[in-house]
Amino acid sequence: MSVPTGEPQHKPGRRGSAGASGRLRHIDRKHLVAALDRAASSKVAVLTAPAGSGKSSLLRAWADHRGQQHRLVFVQVQRDQQDAQIFWPALLNAVRGLSEDPVSAEPSTASPDFSGAAVVDRILSELAAQTGRICLVIDDVHELISPETFVHLSRLLTNLPGDVHAILATRRDLPLRLHRLRLAGQLAELRAADLRFSKDETRALLGVTGIALSDTAVARLHARTEGWAAGLRLATLSLTGHPDPERFVAEFTGSSRTVAEYLLAEMLERQPHEVQNLLLRTSILQRVNGELADRLTGRPGSERILLGLEDANAFVVSLDPERTWFRYHQMFADLLRLELRRLLPDEVPALHQRAAEWLTEHGQTIEAVRHLQAAGDWPEAAALLAKHSFGLMLDGQEETMQALLDAFPARTGAGLPELSVVRTMIGLVHGRLHEAATHLAAADACVASAAEVDQQGLRAVIAALSLSLARRRGDLAEVIRHAESLISPPDGESDEEIALAGDLRVVALMNLGTVEAWALGASDGERRLREGADLARVIGRPYLEVACLAQLGFASKLTNFVYARRRCQEAIALAEEHGWGTASIVAPALITLVCSMIWMGEFDDAERTLPRADVALQADSGADVGTLLHLVKGMLHAGRGRRREAAREFARAQDLQAQLSHPHALAGYVTGWLLATRARLGASADARIALETLGSPLMDSGEICNARASICLAEGDPAGALAATASVIDASASVVHVATVVEARILAALAHRELGEHKQAHEAVEQALALAEPERLVLPFVMSGAGDLLAAMPRGRSAHAALRSDILDVIQGSSLAAMPPAPPIRELSPTERRVLRYLPTNLSRPEIAGELSMSVHTVNTHVRNIYAKLQATERSSAVRRARELQLLDGEVPR
Repeated sequence: MSVPTGEPQHKPGRRGSAGASGRLRHIDRKHLVAALDRAASSKVAVLTAPAGSGKSSLLRAWADHRGQQHRLVFVQVQRDQQDAQIFWPALLNAVRGLSEDPVSAEPSTASPDFSGAAVVDRILSELAAQTGRICLVIDDVHELISPETFVHLSRLLTNLPGDVHAILATRRDLPLRLHRLRLAGQLAELRAADLRFSKDETRALLGVTGIALSDTAVARLHARTEGWAAGLRLATLSLTGHPDPERFVAEFTGSSRTVAEYLLAEMLERQPHEVQNLLLRTSILQRVNGELADRLTGRPGSERILLGLEDANAFVVSLDPERTWFRYHQMFADLLRLELRRLLPDEVPALHQRAAEWLTEHGQTIEAVRHLQAAGDWPEAAALLAKHSFGLMLDGQEETMQALLDAFPARTGAGLPELSVVRTMIGLVHGRLHEAATHLAAADACVASAAEVDQQGLRAVIAALSLSLARRRGDLAEVIRHAESLISPPDGESDEEIALAGDLRVVALMNLGTVEAWALGASDGERRLREGADLARVIGRPYLEVACLAQLGFASKLTNFVYARRRCQEAIALAEEHGWGTASIVAPALITLVCSMIWMGEFDDAERTLPRADVALQADSGADVGTLLHLVKGMLHAGRGRRREAAREFARAQDLQAQLSHPHALAGYVTGWLLATRARLGASADARIALETLGSPLMDSGEICNARASICLAEGDPAGALAATASVIDASASVVHVATVVEARILAALAHRELGEHKQAHEAVEQALALAEPERLVLPFVMSGAGDLLAAMPRGRSAHAALRSDILDVIQGSSLAAMPPAPPIRELSPTERRVLRYLPTNLSRPEIAGELSMSVHTVNTHVRNIYAKLQATERSSAVRRARELQLLDGEVPR
């Protein structure tokens, strides 16, 4: 079944016939005809939608569709026939037209003693005398203006005989009392949303008119018209034969001549002067409420008008369940703005100023800045944006801030020093550190000239930005210096000062914890990041909470990959909840998650997740997180056996690492794996030369010791390799993670094999497997080429046969499945938590019983319960699990 496309044909007696001469086109909208057919099975169906939505076209298509089982009585209310004395006789005559009795079918006319109630009785009598299914179809019911007419119409509709139904089409909600029908399930309603064209239907409409557009242009046209049938039909009329249809669509708005003429005739000019005044003056807004409209019109009562316009389907849409905020259909808003510029051009700047004032008073800073810019008040716009930029940054609004910055004219913006603070923030977010430092110096110079009331807050913000800059440069000393003034608890007097102090404290904890996690030898990073995340949650800053959790994932991996993975997943889930799933703020969590997958041999999952980290870092050129990204990419290539690609990524990581002020926690892995990979590629001489240029403390780290062992093996010097790994194995060399010790054991095993010491080789491999099993560390075996060693181990001699089998599968090209999530932990009782605090100590169970003043039997019972709830088998694994779950944080036995 095809449906007329809702072309904006004006009905008899109506002015401005926009497009009425255009050839009627049809597209398949069977679902819409079927929807009306289902609605028609109810006693009464009401079709409510704005002008040009295709209501009349749908009624005609439904009336003409095959299988129509109703005898139809069709009445259309004309604008010049609104009087009840015209409507009711017309409806009565239409009903009489069903009869074959010429006397009964005699036309009825109005008379001086006309009674609407009497005509309704006659209509009901006529309908009761008919047989078969009948449907009264009344179009344009909104044209009726008499309240008495709606009272009579309500009585007619609620008393229709058994096989008689009714369909009403209207532009606005009608004052009909049909609540009993609704409660009985006998009232069906179709609204504007049901009539809107979908994107596919828009494409089909263009197709039947012979118009070829790209998918992007089709989507743009559909979005611009919001599926409004008349708008689409007017667009197709203009597009037919157009030399550049893509450009036409890009420029098509409600101010286009054909659309403007239609909307003027059907919508704006039909409104009272008071309503037109409100619509024009508020058209500058993206959304409007009654109070804001009152400010722009200078008179009260705007909310009543807005509610009435929405009820009338006058292209006004409420945005919230309470119906306090509204917006205008995009094309109607275009027309209104055009008319505003035409009729009231001198008032436009003042309207934007008034809107900015109200929005500022109500905390809607972004919209306020936009209106100040539209008014051409650049200094005030800059001052307002600068004042609130710190809060905007902490809410993840950097893209919006960039758009607001771009809206300032180049010459004007350059002369507004307040914008230096905003530019600093944007530079930091995108990793443009030199640019950020330049703007930060300019912002600092502006403090003295700022108003005295603003100076303290501005200094605090500049300190926070200096802290962030130092963190991104990896400068621990500078971070500590700037953090000292910000990390103390809030002590301001006003709500604004207290809120700022809380924000600054979270920023200080996040930056300090991050740089400590990245710095060699610092140990408080995890604690500070956890504290920062908790505080961000309390003060309602989810963006900062995500930032802390994302960095906490990296900090945690230095001690436990399983715990780090959980933290990363928590950060990613929270980011996705707020729409930041690919924002740069979550990149550390994404990269660390991929890193943990690679360590555990889950290469396929890592390959699938890594592109998302790339997307998150598209706009961030910072050396800190960039180093981590290229290191992880190198690890994945190495795990897949692509050594040349791995070497290139390790080299890129080292180049970025050199841009940091201080070495970070992964510096040993970056340099060590680069040298080892080059040696395995046959460039051992170059690798050794580079090795000898390293200074302390990097030269003495366990990761570089392993690199030296790899070079020795490549040079055929197994004794040198054993000597290089000795300090890692005996724990005299510092290591970042136990994975370094696993790698050292593997390298030692390879050296023993080369020396013919097979027993020692097997023992070293077994020790490596034992260290690797708790966190399922597969990568060290794969990178070091330990496949032959593992395969040569005697059958049944390893206590870690499952891990050995997994590693061999990975070496042969497989990828391990992701680790299943840990089962939920049953909560420990208060007494069990007291016992748990003593498990990390050297106290025996009788000694713990003495400390807690309980029997040894009771302590044993609690310990068994603790093991069961933590899924642990002995004391050390229970302690490790408790630490993963932060059950021991801050718990010190007294």
